[in-house]
Amino acid sequence: MKRFLILLVPLFVFGLLVAVLAAGLRHDPRRLPSALIGKPAPAFDLPRLDAANQTMSSDALRGQVWILNVWASWCEACRDEHPVLMNFAASGAVPVYGLNYEDEREPALQWLEMAGNPYVASFVDRDGRTGIDYGVYGVPETFVIDRAGVVRYRQAGPLTRATLTRVILPLVGELQKETMRD
Repeated sequence: MKRFLILLVPLFVFGLLVAVLAAGLRHDPRRLPSALIGKPAPAFDLPRLDAANQTMSSDALRGQVWILNVWASWCEACRDEHPVLMNFAASGAVPVYGLNYEDEREPALQWLEMAGNPYVASFVDRDGRTGIDYGVYGVPETFVIDRAGVVRYRQAGPLTRATLTRVILPLVGELQKETMRD
C-alpha cells in the first residue's frame, strides 16, 4: 500500500500541474486587465519625436478626448496595426497621439516617414518609464483617455477595424457627448 501511495502522489501532482497550465492557456493574453481603467492617466512631460527640443505634457491634452497609441519601429505587430491606425487617424474622429516606446529616434522617424504618420504628435519614452507607468506589457497598446484625463479603455495588442468599430468609436462618441453636455 505504501508503495502504491508513493507512485500515486507524484501522479496526482503532475495531473494538478497539467490542469493549472491548461486553464492558463485558455486565457486571451490581449485581455489583460488594466488597473488604470477609471483612474487618472499617469502624468508625463516628454520630448516630441519630431522636435527633440520641445516637450509636451499630458496636462496639455486635458479638456479633450484622445487616444494614446504605444508603438516602436522595431515592433512587428505595430507594423501590422499601422494601416488600420492610419485609416482611423485620417477619419479625424479623435486625436491620436503616439508614445514611442524604448526606441531610437532615427529609426522611429524613418519608420513614420516611410509608412505614414497617424499621430498628432509622438512622444519619446526612451527608457520606458512612462510605458511602465501606464502598465504596458508590450507594444502595441492603445488607451482611450477622456477629457478629465481618466483612462477609459485599454487595448493590448494591435488595433483591428472590428475593435475600432465595435468598441473604441462608440466609446469615443459617448465621451465626446459628455464633453458637449458639460
